[in-house]
Amino acid sequence: MKEKRILLFFSCLCVGISLVIASSQHTCPANLEAKCGDGSTDDWEGEFFPGIKKIKYEGPTSKNPLSYKWYNAEEEILGKKMKDWMRFSVAFWHTFRGTGADPFGAPTKSWPWEDGTNSVAMAKRRMRAHFEFMDKLGVNRWCFHDRDIAPDGKTLAETNANLDEIIALAKELQEGTDIKPLWGTAQLFLHPRYMHGAATSSEVGVYAYAAAQVKKAMEVTNYLGGENYVFWGGREGYQTLLNTDMQRELDHLAKFLQAAVDYKKKIGFNGTLLIEPKPQEPTKHQYDWDAATAFAFFQKYGLQEEFKLNIECNHATLSGHSCHHELETARINGLLGNIDANTGDPQIGWDTDQFLTDIAEATLVMLSVVRNGGLAPGGFNFDAKLRRESTDVEDMFIAHVSGMDTLARGLRNVAKLIEDGSLAELVRKRYQSFDSEIGAQIEAGKADFETLEKKAMEWGEPSVASGKQELAEMIFQSVL
Repeated sequence: MKEKRILLFFSCLCVGISLVIASSQHTCPANLEAKCGDGSTDDWEGEFFPGIKKIKYEGPTSKNPLSYKWYNAEEEILGKKMKDWMRFSVAFWHTFRGTGADPFGAPTKSWPWEDGTNSVAMAKRRMRAHFEFMDKLGVNRWCFHDRDIAPDGKTLAETNANLDEIIALAKELQEGTDIKPLWGTAQLFLHPRYMHGAATSSEVGVYAYAAAQVKKAMEVTNYLGGENYVFWGGREGYQTLLNTDMQRELDHLAKFLQAAVDYKKKIGFNGTLLIEPKPQEPTKHQYDWDAATAFAFFQKYGLQEEFKLNIECNHATLSGHSCHHELETARINGLLGNIDANTGDPQIGWDTDQFLTDIAEATLVMLSVVRNGGLAPGGFNFDAKLRRESTDVEDMFIAHVSGMDTLARGLRNVAKLIEDGSLAELVRKRYQSFDSEIGAQIEAGKADFETLEKKAMEWGEPSVASGKQELAEMIFQSVL
């Protein structure tokens, strides 16, 4: 009997504590039956993620999956705070519109706040969830496609009105915070009208519609304080050259981009315009195949002073390069503007957009970023999605924490490489013959063939020093 009274006492105590907590926290459960605020479906109040606290740095020994082990935002490394090196961003489309569908399977995700519609009311609910997500993750930048944050209407005017309504809410949610878009863009690939491309479409009506869509998307990006604007030519390419006038399409694309430059200046948008190279998928051959191809395009059409590149790691591998190669190609040509941090699966051939968790690759990525002096006004956008099999809301946080920690660990490794100095010294010694008088003349463009022939005759058969590839790899591996 005594044990029963004790059990009853603790039961009542637990109920009382629960009531006190419930009365002090206004939390809406993430389900459609919840009626909060004034009861309207688009005016959601309270928490979408009531079981998730703000993610904190707990250090490498922490076993808490909802904590940072390597990313310490305020910690200074190589002269900058980690948050200033990284400038992390959440991709709205993958995080809040990703369904888990793949080329062979139907959607697997159904977040509890979704009602199955693509209405304006539902779009507002997603936007509120998105801002709570960023707040708890500790990230103050986001990226968006216009059609992912707001639904299409029956006409372009109605579609623009829908977008304006969502942008007004985003502006309201940004007030009093340091949150703003890292970049915005127009989705010029999903709708059937863009089946032959947007700026490279064979139909002038599609070209004009795409221009109107970019105009609006650029306006709202500017209104929200966006720092960049991205062009991803998902369908700017061809399936066969038999029915394609490549020269005409490339000329049209250049005119389109120049018109975007002109409009950017007209509205006073100070953000950077970015091109995101991709080799294929969905088209057989896309015109911005890789960083080098994009650079050649800029040079031909006189756009190299107006654009930089948004390098996506998974796109790099699809083009037959490493992410490090694409970053270095962009960097040495003064074009590295932003990074879409993701990766592909080496055993899967398509663009899987997985979160980057390879520490070695992350170290190489951060090596390019440090050599570039950072990415600002660009940053790291997690253009990455949960695996098809990950269906818990908590997974949204864990995936981002993993990606952020991986890049943070890469930055720490770069600091070790620089402090050690062995790799830099190995590279210096490999090219030290060019530090000679004749080497300096070559690099200054003052050594003609006659002079070089004379030296070759004088020196005889040249000796070739070891490249020390194994040593370079060993030094790199030692910091991982």
